[in-house]
Amino acid sequence: MLYGREREQGELDRLLEEAASGRGGAVVVLGEPGGGKSALLRWAGSAKDFRVLSCTGVESEAELPFAALQALLSGAMRHLPGIPDPQAEALRSALGLSAPGGDNRFLVGLATVSLLAELAADKPVLCLVDDAQWLDRPSSEALAFAARRLAAEAVFLLFAAREGVAVPGVPELELKRLTPVAARALLAEHAPDLPAHVRDRVLSEADGNPLALLELPRTDAGAPGPLPLPLRLQDAYRRRISRLPAPTRTALLLAAAEESGALATTLRAMAGLGLAPGALAAAEDEGLIIVEEQKVVFRHPMIRTAAYRGVPFTDRLTAHAALADALADDPDRAAWHRAAAATGPDEQVAADLEAAALRASRRSGHATAVAALERAARLTSDEAGRARRLALAAEVAVDAGLPDRARHLAGQALRLTDDARALARIATVRARVEFEHGSLRTVHEVLVAAARRVAPLEADVAASMLTDAARASWSAGAPGRVAQAYRMLRELPPDPYRRKLVESIGGALKLYSDEAAEGAALLRDHIAQGRTGPPGLRLNVALQALLTGDYDDTCDIMAGLADELRASGAVGRLPAVLCTLATAETNLARYRDATASATEALRIADEIGQPSRMAQAEALLAYLAAVAGDDARCRRLAERNLQRFPAHANALVAAWCEWALALLDLGRGRYQAVLDRLEAAANGPIRHVGPGVHFAADQVEAAVRLGRPEQAAGPLSRLERWADAVRLPWEEGLVQRCRALVSGDGTAYARALALQGEARPFERARTELLYGEWLRRERHKAEARAHLREALERFERLGATVWAQHARAELRAAGESSAPDAVTDAIAQLTPQELQVVRLAATGATNKEIAARLFLSPKTVGHHLYRAFPKLGVSSRAELARLRLG
Repeated sequence: MLYGREREQGELDRLLEEAASGRGGAVVVLGEPGGGKSALLRWAGSAKDFRVLSCTGVESEAELPFAALQALLSGAMRHLPGIPDPQAEALRSALGLSAPGGDNRFLVGLATVSLLAELAADKPVLCLVDDAQWLDRPSSEALAFAARRLAAEAVFLLFAAREGVAVPGVPELELKRLTPVAARALLAEHAPDLPAHVRDRVLSEADGNPLALLELPRTDAGAPGPLPLPLRLQDAYRRRISRLPAPTRTALLLAAAEESGALATTLRAMAGLGLAPGALAAAEDEGLIIVEEQKVVFRHPMIRTAAYRGVPFTDRLTAHAALADALADDPDRAAWHRAAAATGPDEQVAADLEAAALRASRRSGHATAVAALERAARLTSDEAGRARRLALAAEVAVDAGLPDRARHLAGQALRLTDDARALARIATVRARVEFEHGSLRTVHEVLVAAARRVAPLEADVAASMLTDAARASWSAGAPGRVAQAYRMLRELPPDPYRRKLVESIGGALKLYSDEAAEGAALLRDHIAQGRTGPPGLRLNVALQALLTGDYDDTCDIMAGLADELRASGAVGRLPAVLCTLATAETNLARYRDATASATEALRIADEIGQPSRMAQAEALLAYLAAVAGDDARCRRLAERNLQRFPAHANALVAAWCEWALALLDLGRGRYQAVLDRLEAAANGPIRHVGPGVHFAADQVEAAVRLGRPEQAAGPLSRLERWADAVRLPWEEGLVQRCRALVSGDGTAYARALALQGEARPFERARTELLYGEWLRRERHKAEARAHLREALERFERLGATVWAQHARAELRAAGESSAPDAVTDAIAQLTPQELQVVRLAATGATNKEIAARLFLSPKTVGHHLYRAFPKLGVSSRAELARLRLG
């Protein structure tokens, strides 16, 4: 029976009932040591009609990757064939059941969701995770990922952790100390014969802590003592352990140091020290441990702590050495125990730890690998070797999403070496951290300085670093720095690979110079040659196609690359690819596709810790919100990212945010705000990135509508130079529209429409609207109505509601007394992910196939279809094929 936990039990009863009906979730129970968290979990585990899975975090196990997840899912692995193959393979790899498969943290988390959902197909699942503060980081990340995605599953995840430990995105349930009434009732049940003065002392000292109420009566509770809880409890456990026979204390120490709880390992280590198997019996008789199912289980984590910490350090060294010998068939765990037994530098132990780290990293256990490499560095005697291992630890820390730790480790390595190759490696780590969490200009400085030193030794390494420096500086709106990297690239020894890099960067520089046409030609030649290269080259080629305005090429390249990355499970590259794809789709006014791509990029970047990609995705979503006239969403996204990534830190993100806010104001007729914002942007770093050219048309329109055509001259000239360079009909059509605005020449509008065609429907609709306005003012109302109807239809098809309202008002002003009201677009009611799911379902793909492609669980796919069907007015998958889902 639980005392004083009626509120918590009621809340968990409600949540479990919801989970049983298919509305799963998660909760973290927080409380002080001994506060009753484990007891509450045991009570929850007795719930009827649930399949219960459980695991417990162990402090000494916190460096073993996926140890807790393996313990939790061991009884569910037979259901693995039911989940998408990439997810299943990622989970097998993480748990050491197949060959390592690279960085699959995202897929491991998703596989956990899918496997639990598969297990819950016939019976609800309850997962109990005790002592979550001691989970190994990879398991913690996977379970937190799963906990946030159980809303459509009959699965409930219940964590228990000490105060101050958070599981991101998961609600918390705090356990308070027991009330005096509940405390007296608990003590009366478990120690009914205590003398009154001892009972009162226990109640006072325990102060509502349930474990203290149970344990203090076993001690000399009447003796005075200054130690507060929980140290008093640990001291009590130490005294109990100290009364055990010496062989039992040693056996208990071995069990405490053996992180997995495996009885066989503990017994082998005991044998190595000459102890009989029965040495553990006295500890079990004392109620300190339970031996069951080939496991040694401590009755409370503080007992383990007392058994381990309450002995001289020399005894702990002996225990770890014995365990290392007992684990000869498990080199990774043996390496950790040898490291714990080391008293000074030991190259063999350091090498074993490094090998274990690399194996952990290949299984997505990056945080574990960082700890192993850092420990290996401390065991390394020579500075060069220590610097190499620290640099490697910093590299893995970046992969683990630990930027502060990566900075710290790289800084340590930097102080230990003057070797150019080592410095280049360290610089690459620092640049990766700065790219995601700092300044793009710092990225350039770090890479260029290291490239200058390594160039005489490793020209290809220098070339790669200089290319990254140039790309970062381009996004920072710093062409001077791009030119510096370009000059250094040209100075490297000739080589076909390096020549292509030189040509591509040189072409990009020329785009923004008096040689813009030559630059565009160079880039297009490079694009034609690089469409079928490796992923990194294709991404670079697609970015160049964005520069030249060849958005269809960008979409083709990136859509194919995204499919390849999804199929291979290479999730880390996807946000960059999806952001590039979304940028091209936005420029082509494929707004639904762009929203889906940017939303997926944001979701994945958030999960794998890529804040700069998150900002890029949110900047694009801000622009899309501006098109849709969603003021609140646009401002929230744009202003937040301008604060985090101002123009001097990341000009590309800032450019899209500024453009989004300007477009929002333009649609609302706030022309002064548009002109002020875009003129300020055009005079800063933003003028050197792509959007800085394209928002010139908005500057022209705002200036003309304010009656200040002289302020349109600069942006129009900028747009004309660009159009002359890229030589695209739709770009020339944009120039003609701007000229028509400035001059009032109606024939220029007609030329603009002829040139624009269907390449960019949003810009085409804006030209139709402006031409219709001009014709109405010139009293050609019949002709005006034709163009305004066309504009209205296009705006509505694109979901540009504010612009559609403007067109409708103009149409009525032109004499269309029954201008159509807004139409409801069923597709527009779908969320971006629902649209992705529906499109794939329309091709005949199964839920499992869709789940594999979109990194969802099959159950979540079914949930999206269930919600989408009523919105589309269909009742089956077969009916989707007749819908226009473009």
